[in-house]
Amino acid sequence: MKMQVDKGKTNRSYQVGDWVFIKLQPYRQLSLKNHAYQKTSTKFFCPFQIISKVGPVAYTLALPPYSKIHITFHVSLFKKKLRAHTTSVALPVVHSDSGHVLLEPEAIMDRRLTKKYGKAIAQVLVKWMNVAPEDNTWEDLRDFKLKFPLFNP
Repeated sequence: MKMQVDKGKTNRSYQVGDWVFIKLQPYRQLSLKNHAYQKTSTKFFCPFQIISKVGPVAYTLALPPYSKIHITFHVSLFKKKLRAHTTSVALPVVHSDSGHVLLEPEAIMDRRLTKKYGKAIAQVLVKWMNVAPEDNTWEDLRDFKLKFPLFNP
């Protein structure tokens, strides 16, 4: 039985100074990146440098000062950075006390009319500053104008 359990086991070790991607649970991601659909959100976040080894399977990472999570992680949450030019998702800057990201609109990409409660509602596709293009969101135009009255596209 032990052989069956140990089939999926890998012995991973890292050196101080190595770069690794980190996998976060959905409830931890909310404090770093607000995403409408957790199922389609990014699994690994930008590479971080290992600054110390805490135990045989625990390491301390150099996280940004604005992150609101503990800096020590288990090796099962790491994915080693292999190449110099790897596409990654950076952690957005957290501005609010509750740990949520305050987004600023950069541009309006598209417009559409949808029906809500039997009424036609105008919506705009908003590109947010410092956010990946796949995270552009459709916002109700009326609500958008209330949240960002000084925004001029």
